[in-house]
Amino acid sequence: MTISEMQNKVDDWIKEYGVRYFSPLTNMAILTEEVGELARIMARKFGDQSFKEGENQSLEDEIADVLWVLTAIANQCNVDMEKAFEQNLQKKINRDKERHINNTKLYE
Repeated sequence: MTISEMQNKVDDWIKEYGVRYFSPLTNMAILTEEVGELARIMARKFGDQSFKEGENQSLEDEIADVLWVLTAIANQCNVDMEKAFEQNLQKKINRDKERHINNTKLYE
């Protein structure tokens, strides 16, 4: 699936099942909540905390939740995510093409 197809699928789902998009501010709050849930799993899986009994342990599900809400925000703000990603990638290539390779801290 392309990013554009994903944006269309989210839009179709919202129009069919979600009634309408939540406000951008509401979606930003939801995105923050979903990132927090992802952080909780990361802390338990890769950090020092342990999972509580019955707690969601699905890293994949939480990443997908973050991507879903981010896609909804992009849709309602008329952002073509494919175009935005390509532009962002080019910016990073131009800005950082030697920065990390020359960072001696990364070779320690």
